Amino acid sequence: MDQSTRENLMIETRSISKVFQTEAGAVTLFSGLDLQVRPGESLAIVGRSGAGKSTLLSLLAGLDTATEGQVLIEGQEMELLGDEERARLRATKISFIFQSFHLLPELTALDNVRLPLEIRGAESPDKEAAHWLSQVGLEPRLHHYPAQLSGGEQQRVAIARAFATQPRLLFADEPTGNLDEETGARIIDQLFALNQQQDTTLILITHDPELAARCDRRLRLHNGALTEITS
Repeated sequence: MDQSTRENLMIETRSISKVFQTEAGAVTLFSGLDLQVRPGESLAIVGRSGAGKSTLLSLLAGLDTATEGQVLIEGQEMELLGDEERARLRATKISFIFQSFHLLPELTALDNVRLPLEIRGAESPDKEAAHWLSQVGLEPRLHHYPAQLSGGEQQRVAIARAFATQPRLLFADEPTGNLDEETGARIIDQLFALNQQQDTTLILITHDPELAARCDRRLRLHNGALTEITS
């Protein structure tokens, strides 16, 4: 890949490896992974449970560091950034949909969505937060706390929070895993609308073949290697 192409990538990894130390010895999840993701692309990463998909997503998002190799976001090498610089990059360009929701328990649904909008300096964070919660069908639950919401409702708050900031880069780990079929279908449509209308780069982990098939590209993580799915 020539230098001009590299400079136009949203994400690039260069021979990244992840090794965990356990009482039984070193466990290598993957080694020497190379990946390039273009701006505005949608990418699904599939594979069996325990293959390292969520760990790989954390590395790509700058939430974790590789044992070896480099991760670059828009040409910035994440390993060379300090904690504040990484936090600023995530706050201004990146959103996440986590399997475990990561909602703040002391904040209502509205406040959980409003907080990242305030951090980004939105003009009307209350109005925007309420709009996105309405988009995921939670208008009657704005002032409920996470403990008062079902798992599916908490996931919808997390999805509204991710959508609200209209990020350049959105990571999603099983984004519809706790949702009923009808709500899941609506959320999937919104994911790809955000991808297409805002040119948001979308990287997701899923066990759902229909969701994966809607992405521009599909990769399988298996036995520590990434392979392209072409059929």
